[in-house]
Amino acid sequence: MTQRVELATVRDRLAVDEVVTEYAVAVDDGDWETYRGLFTSDGRADYRSAGGIEGDAGKVAAWLAESLRAFPVRQHLIVNRRVRWGVREQDTGDTARVQADYVNPMGAAAGGDGPAVPDFVCGGRYSFGMLRTDEGWRLNEVIVCEKWRRLPARPAAPVVH
Repeated sequence: MTQRVELATVRDRLAVDEVVTEYAVAVDDGDWETYRGLFTSDGRADYRSAGGIEGDAGKVAAWLAESLRAFPVRQHLIVNRRVRWGVREQDTGDTARVQADYVNPMGAAAGGDGPAVPDFVCGGRYSFGMLRTDEGWRLNEVIVCEKWRRLPARPAAPVVH
């Protein structure tokens, strides 16, 4: 592999990583215009494993906006990113598949003087399918595989004697 090819691979890796980060920030900030803009025109997302829907980016963005209204405080932590490059139209490096683990604490707005406390925490793995486009790397598929969730602790029921 030549130094030029290695540099191009590093640049693509950084660009793909930036899309994943922009995705997390868009969801956390409720920036649904940016969320939709991260996808190709035919891009789709599948949140069914987390109790959600599957559909095009616009439909899923609308569902997320409504579903996440109860949790205005969100913070995706996306780690362990593994990138695999693919081939499209006989050219190398036009596709990428990123698998990444996530932990996602969410909570109601902070009350009083203190910070918000997570009411709900879930974790799992994302599978991001990406395409190189004229506008740069874009998502053409997002699949969420939720592996666990922790709901808020409920107060113990009073003991009746």
